[in-house]
Amino acid sequence: MIISEALRQGTRLIQSTGSDEARLEAELLLMHALKADRVHLYERLQDELPVRAGDYYRRLLDRRLAHEPTPYIVGHKEFFGMEFEVTRSALIPRPETETLIELAIDFARDRYANNRFTIADVGVGSGVIAVALAYELPNARVIATDVSKRALALARRNAERHGVAARIEFVEGDTLPPIEGRVEIIAANLPYVTTDDWLATPPEIREREPRRALDGGGDGLRYIRRLFKQAPQKLAWNGALFAEIGDRQGIAAQSLAKEAFLAAEVEVRPDLAGRDRVLCVYA
Repeated sequence: MIISEALRQGTRLIQSTGSDEARLEAELLLMHALKADRVHLYERLQDELPVRAGDYYRRLLDRRLAHEPTPYIVGHKEFFGMEFEVTRSALIPRPETETLIELAIDFARDRYANNRFTIADVGVGSGVIAVALAYELPNARVIATDVSKRALALARRNAERHGVAARIEFVEGDTLPPIEGRVEIIAANLPYVTTDDWLATPPEIREREPRRALDGGGDGLRYIRRLFKQAPQKLAWNGALFAEIGDRQGIAAQSLAKEAFLAAEVEVRPDLAGRDRVLCVYA
């Protein structure tokens, strides 16, 4: 079989799982099997698929057809123009989280361009927020918290991969209490999917990704409520909080923020798809 035909067959098989990115997933699995990047894959499309790589590719496809997400299979995911290691210890990074990072970067560059400041990444997971912010903001110190030791270890490896580990402190604990003193920016991508919505997710999510990184309770706001009970004692004057939310939670999340920060400016910003995505609090 030539490589182009293997790619077509893989695409058709992955489409049967309901994936709307079947071609991309088939490419990633074939690149992984061939130990090639995308450029070299397309240069070799008319070549015969080596037997050993073909056998490995079929095993990878079998895992995908058993509803294992492609990022977990290949062990990495591109996010914010950077490549991150991913494992089942943490949620697979989603593109909508990039909106939160961009908002935090814009705020920090405007407010703290020439000063050192501290960011708290609450619920660090695989570390994409902490690492991206540390990479883009060299005058920032980041404190990253998570209840999972395995997630913290994963985030630390990603920080080392991108050369920012020296400026990130990894702390085991729930939301903000592990952080001493006040910080200028709080960034949080806490679980916000309602339990009913989580139960209705595809098996790639429900059976493979960690539930505690997704399920936010009956209304999805369990952990965001906890965050806003703690945040006024942790956010520095003139600082900002950025929290990712569900696309139907804007009004309820704004209400929680206004109760916690009586004098703050509160707004909800959309993601690239135009859906409510990030709750912003400017203290």
